[in-house]
Amino acid sequence: MQIQINSLQEALDRINYLREQNSERIILGVVGKPGAGKSTVTSYLLDNLPEDEAVLVPMDGYHLSNKLLQKFDKANRKGASDTFDALGFSQLLKRIKNDTASDIYFPIFHREIEESIVAEGVVFSNTKLVITEGNYLLLDSDGWQDVAGQLTESWYIQVDDDIRWERLMARSMKYGRDPETAYRWTHGSDENNAKKVETTKNRANVILSYK
Repeated sequence: MQIQINSLQEALDRINYLREQNSERIILGVVGKPGAGKSTVTSYLLDNLPEDEAVLVPMDGYHLSNKLLQKFDKANRKGASDTFDALGFSQLLKRIKNDTASDIYFPIFHREIEESIVAEGVVFSNTKLVITEGNYLLLDSDGWQDVAGQLTESWYIQVDDDIRWERLMARSMKYGRDPETAYRWTHGSDENNAKKVETTKNRANVILSYK
């Protein structure tokens, strides 16, 4: 049975409940369509949790490089489920889940350069809560099949499509696309990805809606 959460404060309360109930490291997965507000949710949680207890490990760090996307003829589909190192990300989560004796490093994606920087983030051995966010954490194809099993709990963010599209248009133009190109990307590549993400909604433990 899925749990319904209707505010960011309720989301924080849920996190604190999980922290009280689990003595082992928690891995929370935050899922949503492009533009759903995953970064907003994770930023709110991290801002309201002890800094030394929680860390964000975004899925986007496992984007394939632009060079490889060009080589594989996938550059015009960047962000699709098969344009990531899904197995590498899954292996990272397995290590985070099972290895609490070591500091674990991970890559971080930078939208301003459209590339990831390796070993820029770190999960310290004493980190109790790891939050990961991305589109495909609950997908059962394209190499993502083992990711969901590494999560203590998964949340799916529910938001109106009109709001998502507005956010995606603004983001695309912020990073250099003209309005026409931003529109095509938002309603083309991003929307194709959104439809795939929506098929995973029923696998989430929690549905989160907020304003």
